[in-house]
Order: sequence, then C-alpha cells, then structure tokens
Amino acid sequence: MTVPAADSDLLADQVAAVRAFNRFYTGVIGLLRGRYLDMPYSLTEARLLFEMARRDRMAVADLRRAIDIDAGYLSRVLARFETGGLLTRQRSADDGRRQDVALTGAGRAAAAELDARSASEVGELLAGVDRPRLLAAMREITGLLGGPPPRTVVLRPPAPGDLGWVVQRHGAVYAADYGWDSGFEAYVARIVADYLQAADARRAGCWIAELDGVPAGSVACTPEDDTTARLRVLLVERWARGLGIGGRLVSEVLRFARQAGYERIVLSTYDVLVSARRIYQAAGFTLVSEEPTRSYGHDLTAQVWARSLAG
Repeated sequence: MTVPAADSDLLADQVAAVRAFNRFYTGVIGLLRGRYLDMPYSLTEARLLFEMARRDRMAVADLRRAIDIDAGYLSRVLARFETGGLLTRQRSADDGRRQDVALTGAGRAAAAELDARSASEVGELLAGVDRPRLLAAMREITGLLGGPPPRTVVLRPPAPGDLGWVVQRHGAVYAADYGWDSGFEAYVARIVADYLQAADARRAGCWIAELDGVPAGSVACTPEDDTTARLRVLLVERWARGLGIGGRLVSEVLRFARQAGYERIVLSTYDVLVSARRIYQAAGFTLVSEEPTRSYGHDLTAQVWARSLAG
C-alpha cells in the first residue's frame, strides 16, 4: 500500500517533534551528564538500586523482568556492584538454578542517597512551574503511551488560594458549558466571601476534591438558619467526571451537616444542570419548588431541593 506523500511528511514531522522533546527532557533531568544525580551511577544502575532497595532479597530473573534489561548487561552491572560492596549474590534456597541478590548496608545507603537527591531535584524543578498543568500533561502522556494510571481521589479542606480557584473555575466552567455570563462568577465570589466570614466555623465547611494531586472539584456547607444547612458551590471539572467525585463531595457535606447538628439541608440549582441533579437525587434530595427566572444571560428554571438529615 502506498502512503500518500502528505501523510508521510506529517509522520516525519511528528517523529521529529517526539525526538526533539526527548532531547529536551533528557537535558532537563541531566541524563547527558553521564552520572545520574551527580553520583557514580548511570540511570540504569540507579534504577537497579532503587528496585533492589524495595525488598530484602530479589531473584536476578525478577530484577531483569522488572526493568526489562539485557541479561548480559545486567550481569556485568551486578558484578560491579558486588565488587564495590553494594550487594551480595547467592543461590536461592528454594531453587538452586536461581540466583538471588540483596543490597548490603552500603548498597542501601547509596539507594537512599539517590532517592533523596532525586526528590530534591524534582522539588526544585516543580518550584518554578505551573504544577497542576505539568502533572496533568504527564498524566496525559502516561495514559496515551502506557494505559491509564490508578486514580487517587482525596477530599481536603481548602488551602490558601483554593477559594480563589473555586471562584475562577466556576466562572470558567459554567461559561464554557452553559454560556453563563460573569454574573455567575460574581455570585460564587459572594458565596465564598460569606463562607470566609461565617461566625461559627463549626457550622460551615468547605472541601476541595483532588484527583491525582490536582484540584478537580469543590463543595461547601453553610448555615441557612439554626436547623437548616445549605449545600453550595458543587463543582467537578469535566476531565474528572465519571469517577464518583460529585457523589463523594455531597456525601461529605451530609456527614458534616449531621455532625454539626443540622436537621435539614437545602440547595439551589437550575433545571439545565442535569448531572448535578442526578447526584442530588441519588443522595436523597427531592424537589421542593421551581420557577422561571432570567439569570446569567439566559432564561432558566430555578429549583430548590431539600432533604431531612434525620436517621
């Protein structure tokens, strides 16, 4: 089959772009200096030390499979490590055909120093960049080339700067998804200000959902009156949807509201927010009232949902 010239040229340009990125990144992490992390080991040797440090003893065959290394090269590196006092080798007690290796105290010290230097170097790299964007790009590359990594969701209180993020992301997401104007961002800013000025912190709470270390959602609980709480600013980023984050955020609000002594909880939403409504219904909320309104540049139907916190 003949490949069209235009497609062939495009592929060549794409290959060149990937190779250029590889050259750039090897320079960023210092692989061209010969010694990894300014220690007397290559990147492959450092990886072997990292791998062996994870367990007390390891079969050579398992070590080779773990990092996909040529058997002859692995044998030469292990011999150097043994001569240098970094490891010991012996026949396996379970299978005489198998050889096991174990790091000595000096070997574990070298692995620990490599680990500390690596963490320090990466910390310095992250200090000067937009970390959420960088980590998101890394996850994207990992997912495309190696399959999706395990996802980790953490709910935590807001850190300095997070509430500004809540306002900004509400404005950006609702403008992109529904075409809402800046009035909605102003509305969320007032909610955040009210939360910050709450008279009793035990009766108001806010949570940020992190997905793989990156902010991906938010929710808050504020007093409506002495016996009623209000759920507010529920948001899940588009790239983080489908993982149950919205449900977890709402469940956290319900848990907090009960613990704070509220008897009932309410929320306000709009009929076009279908995904949010499904989350509320799944959490036991029912529709109390609705009415047409003109808000944020659109004709909408405003809704109030509520549920009891008894039981």
